[in-house]
Amino acid sequence: MRILGRDFRPAWWASLLMLAGVTMTIALGFWQLGRARDKAALQGRINDYAKAAPQSIGGGVWDAGAVLLRPVEVRGAFDARHAVYIDNRLYKHQPGYHVMMPLRIAGSDQHVLVNRGWIAAGTRRNRAPEVKTPGGEVVVIGTAVPYSERYLELSSKIAEGNIWQNMVLERYRIATRLDVHPIIVQQTGFGAVPFDDGLVRDWPPVDLKRNTHLAYAVQWFAMAGAIFIYYVVVNVRGKSSAQS
Repeated sequence: MRILGRDFRPAWWASLLMLAGVTMTIALGFWQLGRARDKAALQGRINDYAKAAPQSIGGGVWDAGAVLLRPVEVRGAFDARHAVYIDNRLYKHQPGYHVMMPLRIAGSDQHVLVNRGWIAAGTRRNRAPEVKTPGGEVVVIGTAVPYSERYLELSSKIAEGNIWQNMVLERYRIATRLDVHPIIVQQTGFGAVPFDDGLVRDWPPVDLKRNTHLAYAVQWFAMAGAIFIYYVVVNVRGKSSAQS
């Protein structure tokens, strides 16, 4: 076979490697396109959830998956004794904390953890700033979000103090001995009776990064093209050199 006047007779193993590489990279490209399609569909559902009326969370057994990423409201009383401050949270380039506080659900012994919002760090980073907390029963409105995945722990100790780097469900349950539901309410406000606690609740919208998967797909398809071009060029040049 001749290409541009030169012999093109690659070895069988070179052709096999090229086919394997092109097949694999094209398959990975289409897999990323599928991921992008799934993320787009889920993003559409999340956008629809945001327009719905809040679902009420009460005591008892309920399906966390049925409320995840949906607006929710819960009535209860805050337990400031078990508040945790998640460190290294930035807002407009200013360091601070996310204030995590359990809410005892009205009429039960169960709790749901509420991310009440962001507060600036004080001058002493080993002491959490004071947060105004409403007394008595309140209605908290927000979005049900999942706990963080388990992070690498640098110590075998469960917890020391109330300033943490991450929030992990089992770690919090063990540290507080509270019956805590497996979702966090990312607070957006209070019910009919507002309360000015000075916390910032400027939450970014959920972004499932569909475009990231599209970019990966383009990279995989480009790699497939590069493998094929390299295969052709190397074998054409190699044959030409052998003849000379």
